[in-house]
This record gives sequence, structure tokens and C-alpha cells, in this order.
Amino acid sequence: MPQDTTPASLTATAAARKIRDGELTSVELVQSCLDRIEEIEDTIGAWTHLDKEYALAQATAAHEWRRSGESLGPLHGVPVGIKDIFDTRDMPTENGTVLHAGRQPENDCTVVALLRQAGAVIIGKTVTTELAVMHPGKTTNPHDPSRTPGGSSSGSAAAVASYMVPLATGSQTNGSMIRPASFCGIYGYKPTHGLISRHGVLLQSRFLDQIGVFSRSLEDAALIAQVLIAHDPNDPDTRPHAPPQLVKTITEDPPVPPRLAFVATPAWDEHADADSKEAFPELLEHLGENVESIDLPPPFERVYDWLKTIMRADQADNYRREYEHGKDKLSPIMVDMIEQGQKVLAMDYNQTAATRVGLNRLLSEIFDEYDAIITPASTGQAPVGLDTTGNPIFATPWTFCGVPAITLPLLQGFDGMPIGVQLVGPRGDDARLLRTARWLVEAAKE
Repeated sequence: MPQDTTPASLTATAAARKIRDGELTSVELVQSCLDRIEEIEDTIGAWTHLDKEYALAQATAAHEWRRSGESLGPLHGVPVGIKDIFDTRDMPTENGTVLHAGRQPENDCTVVALLRQAGAVIIGKTVTTELAVMHPGKTTNPHDPSRTPGGSSSGSAAAVASYMVPLATGSQTNGSMIRPASFCGIYGYKPTHGLISRHGVLLQSRFLDQIGVFSRSLEDAALIAQVLIAHDPNDPDTRPHAPPQLVKTITEDPPVPPRLAFVATPAWDEHADADSKEAFPELLEHLGENVESIDLPPPFERVYDWLKTIMRADQADNYRREYEHGKDKLSPIMVDMIEQGQKVLAMDYNQTAATRVGLNRLLSEIFDEYDAIITPASTGQAPVGLDTTGNPIFATPWTFCGVPAITLPLLQGFDGMPIGVQLVGPRGDDARLLRTARWLVEAAKE
């Protein structure tokens, strides 16, 4: 990891403040990040497109803008990595597949446009798995290059964890943010479904796709998410409501100590590793009376099959062109998923989609008693081997329900690898979730 004195080691919040106060220039910050990338990219492989001269040109423009006395956005001069399924008008967007090689969008997606408006430097495009699904890209885990960084937001998570960039965007259709954040030992925040626009982002499943962010601090997660949460008529699942005040609320103390519900989920017995089964009881013991173990209602036992039904059918529909015109260039796992989806009946799809309302009603009853749910973010440590991205099963219930979730880097496995703790909140109550997350991080350190 970089020395504490290098600008690349700064959090986004600290860097933005230093740039605003004239203690640091965007050029110095971006150059430090580029130096870090130069140092370790051959090992990590987090980037699929990186134009150093263009990154520095953006940073120079940001510096000149500040010198002119103009007002500054909350991310002015701060570099951000963009997952390579987010359209960028000045960089290729290839979606992790040779079928889209050289694809150059004409316009930015809404997320990138909002980042530019906030003053961010779009430093480059990070590696994603093939079509944001399961087939791995080239990225390795920053803590151990023999292990997976997770997927599908692999490059974004690894870039942030290895101090190449303080912030990066990601997306989740099952566990593609929560799991990589856990494996890489950083914060991965997936807001409530529909808070961040998906316009101009690769469509896998309208029902399941959710946009999120990676950072090395909770304050940074709130800072960038606050920029991105906005109504967008181009995304029919966003709503014209006032955005949650994440940055303000995260600094506040809860009025009373939060009550947490530990939910092992139905996947615990079969899928949690020995590391998790030892680490989580120790954390719960440390939290004492602030946490209580509960079981999810029986319908949640079927949520894994329900998500699979929706996701496979939507993959078959949204990746139909790739399948019809380039099946031989798709991975076997991608072909199998699409062919499974082709067999899903419309009646089964519609009945499955309707179950989300009932599941969220059951979750609401839990959140009437508890401020948040604490649950595993992954099976345990990142698996050895670069032919896998790990199992997303511990993110599945919360993705299906569209509730906000965040990975907190609180635990460690037998091999010294990070293990994330997932905190889940009520749908639409993201600010309280982040406030509770800050309380939990501080309580875990006591």
C-alpha cells in the first residue's frame, strides 16, 4: 500500500477538501494515482482503458477552474474509476466482451454525467466480467493475486482497494458489489433499487439491476452516492423525490444505540466458510445486547430460485443479440444462462416478480423492531483461483428485494484475508442505514 504521505492514499473526502482549500491540486492527486497504477497494474489488472494524458488534461482543467474562482462541485478534481458497462462519450465501453470490442458511445450515461457535473475526473474504465455476469476478467485480488477479487465489479473493487483511485462505480444484479467489496476489504454500497439511474448502463435485468459505489471510507461512500442519487426520466424506476441526505446524516449520532438483527440466511449452513462461522459469532458477542439473532420468514427460502428465474429470463431477452450473432464468442457459462432463460415461461416470470412485494412486507415487519440487519457479505475469504468470482448467495435476498445494503470491512479470515460484514436497511431509508453503519464500524473497534 502507498505511503501515508502520498496523495493517492487520501480518502476522496480528504482529497476534495484539500483541493478546495488549495493544499493540493487535482494534477498532483491524479498523478499520484497514475503513479500507483504504473507501480502495480501489471499484477492487479484493474483497468481496461486508461489514457494517462487525458486524465491529466482533465485534472489540469479542474485546477484552472478552481484558480478562476468558479464554484466547485463536491468531487472537484477527484479521480473516479468507471466500471466498463457505464457509457462514456470519450472512452470505449466494451462491457467485458469481445463482441463489443471498440464500442464507442456517443453520450455519457447519467451516472458519468453527474460525476462530471460534480467536478470528478473520469480517470479510466475498470474491468468487468463478461457482460457483467460470471465469467472472470483479468483482475486479481489486491491482497493475494492468486485469489479472485469477486465480480462482476472486479476492476472497480480492486482499483479502490489497491489505492489506484479513491472511488469507483459498480453495479449489482445479484452480488456484484457486495461480494467484491468483501473480498477486497473495502466499502461497497448498493443503494435502494431505483435511487441511482441506470440510463446508459448495460441492461441485464430491469427488475434486478442496481447501481452502487466503492470507497475506502463510509464518508466517501456517502459523498459520491449523494452526487448520483437523482430522478432521471430516462430510468422509469427512479422517482421525483428529494434525495436522502447521506452526507449530513452519516455524521450524526443515532438518537439511541441501534438494535441489529443478525440474519444468517438459509444459505449459512451449506455455504458459509469456516472463517465466517468463527468470525461472525465473535462479532455478535462483541456487540452484546445490541444484536439479536433471528430467522427470516419461510418464504425467503425460495428467494434464490426466484432471483434465478428473473435473472435468467432477462439475460435471455437482453443478451439475445449477442447470443444470436456471437454465441461462439460467449463463454460456456454465459451461453448456459441464456439458454436456461429461454425456457422460462411468462407466467412463471410474472408470478415470481410479484413475490417481491410480499417479501418486502415481511422485511418491513423486521425493520419495525430493528434498525438494520447484519448478515454475511460473502461466503468468507476470497477463493483461491482466478477462474471463479465466488458465490453471490449472501447478497441474493437483499438484491431481489431492492433494499439498500453496504459491505463493511470488519472481519478477517484464517489466512489474513478480509471478510466483509453486510448491513441491510429498510427500502428507501438509506441515510439511516449509513448512520447505523458508522455506529457499527465504531462499535466493532471498541
